[in-house]
Amino acid sequence: MCTLEKRGDLFFLTLTGDDEHRLSLTLIDSLLSALSQAKSQATRGSVLITTAHGKFFSNGFDLGWAQAAGSASAARARLSQMVAAFKPVVAALLSLPMPTVAAVQGHAAAAGFLLALSHDYFLMRRDRGVLYMSEVDLGLPFPDYFTAAFLAKIGSVSGRRDVMLRGMKLKGDEAVKLGIVESAHDSAESTVEAAVRLGEQLAKRKWNGDVYAEIRKSLYPELCSVVGVAVATPKAKL
Repeated sequence: MCTLEKRGDLFFLTLTGDDEHRLSLTLIDSLLSALSQAKSQATRGSVLITTAHGKFFSNGFDLGWAQAAGSASAARARLSQMVAAFKPVVAALLSLPMPTVAAVQGHAAAAGFLLALSHDYFLMRRDRGVLYMSEVDLGLPFPDYFTAAFLAKIGSVSGRRDVMLRGMKLKGDEAVKLGIVESAHDSAESTVEAAVRLGEQLAKRKWNGDVYAEIRKSLYPELCSVVGVAVATPKAKL
């Protein structure tokens, strides 16, 4: 499913195995557990780096499981379960008391794209892998928190249109031009290496994690409201 490893100030959350890392209820639970563990162990200077093994970062929800339900209504019910279960993952990333970096080494589609976008920094390889919101092609509406996240995280109106209404498949350099991705790199290894360098730079700042999280939440008030994250002002400790 996924693992969490701490190396110095850096937490590495890795989606393991060579499959598509479909966001099943089991994988979602595993992600929530890892994020909770990172939060409980956070100190000044902590940084989370999320990546994956294989050719996929994540190919979205486990639609195969939904379609195996036996009827259209049962399939919709299973999909709704996954949509509801994944919302706390977005909330947890918004609330995590440390900077977060997604090192996307392969394809990221639908909810997998949102998983990466929910990090503070988003790095991607340029030679392989695309970002793709497949909902318009599959005939599926966007959940409210998906729309809120893309409104909050993608500043370009035409970029949001191309991603959400055209189902455009973006490679690394295109995603950088649209301001979605921080930087694009030549391989999976160089993407992770760049994420580690960035993480180490951020860790040196030794920020107060609770204050960092509150500032992050204040940047995205509508998204926080949709996912049920309260925005508070902590007392400063100088």
